[in-house]
Amino acid sequence: MNTEREILHQEDVAVLEENTDLRQLIVFNDDVNTFDHVIETLIKVCGHTAEQAEQCTLLIHYKGKCTVKMGSYEELSGMCTSLHQKSLSADIQ
Repeated sequence: MNTEREILHQEDVAVLEENTDLRQLIVFNDDVNTFDHVIETLIKVCGHTAEQAEQCTLLIHYKGKCTVKMGSYEELSGMCTSLHQKSLSADIQ
């Protein structure tokens, strides 16, 4: 019984260690970009469906920001750079 408990504990710790490196790619609202531009950019850069991109764009507009993608820093870094190149304000947190 003790061995089974240790194995379960080790698996829980391994899962926790994998998830602690998750970061958020956040896009912030601005007064420059149109809804269509933001939607198209989220589809192209982040791989969103049209519905996901539209919902994120509405949240960005009304809440001031939205987490558009989660992943490791390495996964999000290129996307963040692409968003900047498309004139969107984004950050990895």
